[in-house]
Amino acid sequence: MVPEAWRSGLVSTGRVVGVLLLLGALNKASTVIHYEILEEREKGFAVGNVVANLGLDLGSLSARRLRVVSGASRRFFEVNRETGEMFVNDRLDREELCGTLPSCTVTLELVVENPLELFSVEVVIQDINDNNPAFPTQEMKLEISEAVAPGTRFPLESAHDPDVGSNSLQTYELSRNEYFALRVQTREDSTKYAELVLERALDREREPSLQLVLTALDGGTPALSASLPIHITVLDANDNAPVFNQSLYRARVLEDAPSGTRVVQVLATDLDEGPNGEIIYSFGSHNRAGVRELFALDLVTGMLTIKGRLDFEDTKLHEIYIQAKDKGASPEGAHCKVLVEVVDVNDNAPEITVTSVYSAVPEDAPLGTVIALLSVTDLDAGENGLVTCEVPAGLPFSLTSSLKNYFTLKTSADLDRETVPEYNLSITARDAGTPSLSALTIVRVQVSDINDNPPQSSQSSYDVYIEENNLPGAPILNLSVWDPDAPQNARLSFFLLEQGAETGLVGRYFTINRDNGIVSSLVPLDYEDRREFELTAHISDGGTPVLATNISVNIFVTDRNDNAPQVLYPRPGGSSVEMLPRGTSAGHLVSRVVGWDADAGHNAWLSYSLLGAPNQSLFAIGLHTGQISTARPVQDTDSPRQTLTVLIKDNGEPSLSTTATLTVSVTEDSPEARAEFPSGSAPREQNKNLTFYLLLSLILVSVGFVVTVFGVIIFKVYKWKQSRDLYRAPVSSLYRTPGPSLHADAVRGGLMSPHLYHQVYLTTDSRRSDPLLKKPGAASPLASRQNTLRSCDPVFYRQVLGAESAPPGQQAPPNTDWRFSQAQRPGTSGSQNGDDTGTWPNNQFDTEMLQAMILASASEAADGSSTLGGGAGTMGLSARYGPQFTLQHVPDYRQNVYIPGSNATLTNAAGKRDGKAPAGGNGNKKKSGKKEKK
Repeated sequence: MVPEAWRSGLVSTGRVVGVLLLLGALNKASTVIHYEILEEREKGFAVGNVVANLGLDLGSLSARRLRVVSGASRRFFEVNRETGEMFVNDRLDREELCGTLPSCTVTLELVVENPLELFSVEVVIQDINDNNPAFPTQEMKLEISEAVAPGTRFPLESAHDPDVGSNSLQTYELSRNEYFALRVQTREDSTKYAELVLERALDREREPSLQLVLTALDGGTPALSASLPIHITVLDANDNAPVFNQSLYRARVLEDAPSGTRVVQVLATDLDEGPNGEIIYSFGSHNRAGVRELFALDLVTGMLTIKGRLDFEDTKLHEIYIQAKDKGASPEGAHCKVLVEVVDVNDNAPEITVTSVYSAVPEDAPLGTVIALLSVTDLDAGENGLVTCEVPAGLPFSLTSSLKNYFTLKTSADLDRETVPEYNLSITARDAGTPSLSALTIVRVQVSDINDNPPQSSQSSYDVYIEENNLPGAPILNLSVWDPDAPQNARLSFFLLEQGAETGLVGRYFTINRDNGIVSSLVPLDYEDRREFELTAHISDGGTPVLATNISVNIFVTDRNDNAPQVLYPRPGGSSVEMLPRGTSAGHLVSRVVGWDADAGHNAWLSYSLLGAPNQSLFAIGLHTGQISTARPVQDTDSPRQTLTVLIKDNGEPSLSTTATLTVSVTEDSPEARAEFPSGSAPREQNKNLTFYLLLSLILVSVGFVVTVFGVIIFKVYKWKQSRDLYRAPVSSLYRTPGPSLHADAVRGGLMSPHLYHQVYLTTDSRRSDPLLKKPGAASPLASRQNTLRSCDPVFYRQVLGAESAPPGQQAPPNTDWRFSQAQRPGTSGSQNGDDTGTWPNNQFDTEMLQAMILASASEAADGSSTLGGGAGTMGLSARYGPQFTLQHVPDYRQNVYIPGSNATLTNAAGKRDGKAPAGGNGNKKKSGKKEKK
């Protein structure tokens, strides 16, 4: 009987508290809460407060997503997240859930997240008396021979009550009669059945039939019942009933046994003869529903075979009642019981349920991050129900189990979204049966991106060549840069930075599109202004933190023929007149036109041609040298004034040109020139003498340098000995009155160490080069007088440097050696306006003219084609160009001539324009500069 407290829906508080105290000592991972509840409770009925029983925080219940997970298809229970109460969510029918099992328990799990925790809850469903006993038939008919002896038992139809325990079928009652009594028997499974016992012999003639009522009663309060009418027909005598050789048969059969498989054969015997001894087998009336669908019985042989499909998971043991009757007029029957045990086979594959999935997973997730929670069930028993789960090898995931049939999917290695952005995990659940069965489910895991890759480029630097005078705004370079991260982190921004200390290049010359990395020029570029730009492209992504990459961009401007040649000599806009004596032979060099082109390479190659002349046959011009010479002897009939127009054209495409105008004045023969060179071999003799003097000067300078070096070494040794003697002298001698401090030029006097002075060597091309300072041990004749005695007595200064020298601070009178006489001054008659002092020319153009004069003189000395020995200030060129030829009339004729007494090599103008290092002096200066740095 069920206590009144259970019938009213109350749960025993003492039992719940005891269970909770016992579970409180267990680990959280294995916490199990037990509740008991009566079946058929209304929806919403509170079972218990799981939050209080588990010790959870009610306030964080919604954030942790508490939910009920059950393996059943229906959700019988739910949890109120606001109160923590677990309540009934669906109708609870114990008979539907557990059938005839004596104990009915519903197991479910509670899952909370952040962090992930799992709790097990068991709810015991208590039975109530809500089902009446029921008979399988509406009426039972019996045929009993009158010869049946008293005490004979007749099995009756058994009633079935789905309830269990005290609410199940408890007893039977029989209506009052004088022949039969009722005996209630109990089976091995504690179920009851009734037998009709004959207590008084029947008399067919007195009562041919009887009507009885069998009543089945359960143990509920109030008790429920069912009635079965029994109609008994009294037959004629057949006084021997069949007898089974054993009352109980046992058999074992596999649940996957096919139809027709033999289970057991029963055997009964009858001592009667004839039809009364022939036995017919049949299923008894005590069998449960479904037996006849699963088993078949041979009526003659008594062989029990499989008819339907057995299922171990449904019924593990079948109890079959078989009766045997003879064929007599009043057949008597015998009964036996067959227990068929169903043996489990591995016929159920595991079932995988994914209860929770955490996706997407950051690619920097630490090892052991929980991805998903899986529950696996297998309806088989024993080893057939043991399940293991696995993921494919080689993936950064693993499965661990903390509770039975529950697995946690975790990360086991580092993730990389750029390598694998998404995983479709094939999780396999496999049981331990033979053969093993498995189930497969796919869990999709997405990997979210973090900014862990800087922008990447196919090359670390770019060299771009652009022709000058380009179109402003036109693209010149498209940077190929990408970022393997996700779109947000791979959003690139481009910037242009400047290399080195030079600023303003980006905003003035170039710009870059911040979105696509296209570099454009803002202004037309000029090769003559700037030939190379060094920039840095800075590319940053859109992630956090921001990652960046720098790429070097070198922009080279190529030349274009956009500059026309310029005339250096004769000076444009000036009046230049060349003197040509009459009677001059053919091939005489009259003058030279010097042109210059700001372009480079082929665009700067110049060619010269006569565009206009009064007499085309008198003059010829060198195609590449610009030298104008006589093509024939000058005759008396030639005009005394010849105006020549020279076309100077470059080699570019298209070719550009300019013109130069030169006036040649034909004069009478000069007696001084013929007296200066009486024979035609004079120029060659003069060239030989000049070469000899140049070599002699070089030897003298070298000897002077060696002597100076030895003098400096001797002086240093002498000073070192004096300092050593000074330290050894007595104390009284150390405090003498100091004399004046002497500082002399190291080159001229050899009084100080070479490292205490600076020498600056400048050539006519020094405006394009860096000066080299501090050349120790250099005894050069070009040393300046600016390295003078810093602080000394003027008398001593004159003794060292000469009687006419003056100490610093006193302006020395101009040196007359560097003056020009009135006849040597520029102009046709020596009366051109100029500096009255006649000092050495100090502007750039006059310096180049002087250089051209020196080079022309050296060239003539080499080929012996001119006469030397002119007056003072003409460098021996008066005989060739006339007495009016001065320094300003000499063209620039630089052809890499080395001048003795100097360590510099003068290069031609084309070499300087192209930015090439001179072959001689400049190379030496570079080497000496490296030594000075060391």
